[in-house]
Amino acid sequence: MTRQTLLGLGFLSPALLAVMMFFLLPVVLTVVFAFTNMSTSTGILGGEYQISESDLRRLPAVGVGEDAVALLAGAGYAVQPETLALFAAEFGEDRAAELDKLHGGAKFDDQRAMERALKELRRNPLRKVRDRKTAADLFRVSILGQRFATRDDFALAITDLGVPERDRLALTEAAYTGWTFTTQNFELLWELPATWRYALNSVIYVVLTLGFNVGFGLFLALSTFYLPSRTAQTFRAIWFLPRILPPVLYVLMWQWLTWDQGFISAMLRPFGIEPINWMRHTATHAWTFIVLINGCVGASLGMILFSSSLRAIPETQLFAAQVDGANRWQQVRHVLLPQMRWPILFITSYQTLSLLTSFEYILLATDGGPGRQTEVWALAAYHTALSNYGGNLEYGLGAAYALALVIIGILLSALYLRFFKFSELVAKPRIEQ
Repeated sequence: MTRQTLLGLGFLSPALLAVMMFFLLPVVLTVVFAFTNMSTSTGILGGEYQISESDLRRLPAVGVGEDAVALLAGAGYAVQPETLALFAAEFGEDRAAELDKLHGGAKFDDQRAMERALKELRRNPLRKVRDRKTAADLFRVSILGQRFATRDDFALAITDLGVPERDRLALTEAAYTGWTFTTQNFELLWELPATWRYALNSVIYVVLTLGFNVGFGLFLALSTFYLPSRTAQTFRAIWFLPRILPPVLYVLMWQWLTWDQGFISAMLRPFGIEPINWMRHTATHAWTFIVLINGCVGASLGMILFSSSLRAIPETQLFAAQVDGANRWQQVRHVLLPQMRWPILFITSYQTLSLLTSFEYILLATDGGPGRQTEVWALAAYHTALSNYGGNLEYGLGAAYALALVIIGILLSALYLRFFKFSELVAKPRIEQ
């Protein structure tokens, strides 16, 4: 490797590191997380082993025998050094010593047998029934609710408890509270009815907004193309404002227009129309304003790029068209639009991928409402993985949503390249062939 190559790599290393950290690593982690059941309940750094009383009902379904479940639920009683220490702290050393002398090392099947053993104390008897019940609970031997840091610790505990060997593996897997690798996320995406609703919402959102972005952006570019330069620049600056405004401020302006005490309601009140929240009153209203909010942002970008592309077309072609008697519409149709395939391809591809993965304007405007009618796929991924009302954030399922978007975006990009004949766009001019 030459010195010049090493020097070049040295200069490029910050950029390569940034690409690795902020692009490749998130993509790799998304793929990995999509194949896990990682959530708030499992944590992200591994888990412990624990069986709770609520888990007992699901153990038979994962292959744990009824005998083992009954053993876990039965919770026997034993007079051991550990339980005697608890008894001594609560009822005194003398009573603990007498009980150790009478029943040290003994095991009892139920609480009643343990209470009978406590009733045999003579020098310091427990006369009250309530005290005997309280004392009996101190000798209860159970792993329910206990946390074990390692697999070996849990295996030793269930072995000491007497769980049959045939049930230990299934019980250990059921007790693990950490995340594991699984394909269940994609099975859920296929089975859940909400998934198909999110997919349909995404199609509605992308198709309507994309049509508005590209169509209106092209209309603005063509409309200002024939205007004087200073006037055209003024109109473009006005239409570019949605792109440069902070999203929060931009959506707040729309909310001021549409809320029940906003501008639209104030203008319609003299006509006898009752004030309503026009943005969230119905699903149709919500979709209308979502398309307008996102469409104005996308159209401003399309307008700038289309205007630059139009200015790059030689004016001599327009002069020749005028000499041939072409009017403005014929110039647009036969001269300008045929040379706009590449800009239209770029804007269409870029806006499609952007709309598939963006949700911030929907989040700020409707948050998927009313009734999840405007919950698109990307917003569902955000709600699932990072913000939901249930409190259990499902990182793995949210990553599966995101990975599906990546695959869909790649397929759509390939489709666009074929539809717009990308190979012809990048081919050498015929005069050079």
